[in-house]
Amino acid sequence: MPPVPAGDAGRGQRLMAAEGKRRRRRGGRAAIAAGVVIAAGAAAIASTGVGFAGVLEVFGGKKSTTEAGSTLPPATATITRETLVDAVTLSGDLGFGSTTSVFGRLTGTVTWLPGIGSQVVRGKPLYRLDNKPVVLMYGRLPMYRALKSGDSGADVKQFEQNLSALGYDGFTVDNDFTSSTASAVREWQDDLGLSETGTVDLGRVFYASGQIRVDSQKLALGNVTGPGSTVLTYTGNSKVVSVELPYDYRQMAKKGAPVTVTLPDGETLPGKISSAVMVIKPAASSTEKDTTVIEVSVTANDPKKLAGLDEASLEVAFASSERKDVLTVPVAALLALSEGGYGVQLVEGDSARLIAVKTGLFANGKVEITGDGLAEGATVGMPA
Repeated sequence: MPPVPAGDAGRGQRLMAAEGKRRRRRGGRAAIAAGVVIAAGAAAIASTGVGFAGVLEVFGGKKSTTEAGSTLPPATATITRETLVDAVTLSGDLGFGSTTSVFGRLTGTVTWLPGIGSQVVRGKPLYRLDNKPVVLMYGRLPMYRALKSGDSGADVKQFEQNLSALGYDGFTVDNDFTSSTASAVREWQDDLGLSETGTVDLGRVFYASGQIRVDSQKLALGNVTGPGSTVLTYTGNSKVVSVELPYDYRQMAKKGAPVTVTLPDGETLPGKISSAVMVIKPAASSTEKDTTVIEVSVTANDPKKLAGLDEASLEVAFASSERKDVLTVPVAALLALSEGGYGVQLVEGDSARLIAVKTGLFANGKVEITGDGLAEGATVGMPA
């Protein structure tokens, strides 16, 4: 303000007072704007669960300062390109998964049973009746009839595939049970100590999807059994993690979907969903309702990592959302803009400028961002 002549002292005092008011008004508006931005930024970042000591902001295109003479943020981070995954983590129990019952089809006296925990593979006895074996074979179609020359169907082919895998030959693996198949069957029966009839009796073979582990014995030696009796139960022979997934998360229960398993010591293992079955759990009391859950079995990509563990409670992370090949920054790098939305402070050499961004998926403390001037490897400012 220019000097005021002595004769205009009263007018000068009035001009100085008016100038002071204008300065206070300008300062008040700037303070209010800054307060709005900082408060909005605090709310946005706090909502993601990431705290901070202060928010670094840029106003009117000018560089922000955190210390006298400094034009750069107190800390920085790098823009990365990655696959961003949001996950739901639940507790699961390590074991051998669900059990399956072996129902007998033949009548006789139980003369041998495999031990609990033992493994049975293709072609080996699953149990013995009257000292004759009931043999394990691999397949998904249960045996529902005796097989003999002249029969045709998928069950014939399944049985022939097993005979061939066991080393028997001289026949064609197809849907037809021919005289050549009967010859191979007689050779197989001779090796098992069975009567060489060339016909496979109903109940002489039990099919499972692969080798099995005996979980329990339902009969004792000397028991007499017949069609429909439960002889034993079995599981798969690889350890799995069993998880009850709430019904609301059913979209994540897809067979083959990738998961991450966390061991008690904190080591993480990649895995996948091997099975998912919807079940209804009865209510605990008459005042409650039945609940629907998804029983999920998870296998590790490297089963040996689980082999040394006994029964344990493990954490399993199921992917709920995924964004591939996107630019990300730490959530704490976001700055709320006074005009709305978010921005990041792009650091270039010894200067910094604010860039508006659009946010996408938030996961694991990071956020997907898009906007002009963003590139993988660029540096962004971080709040103090």
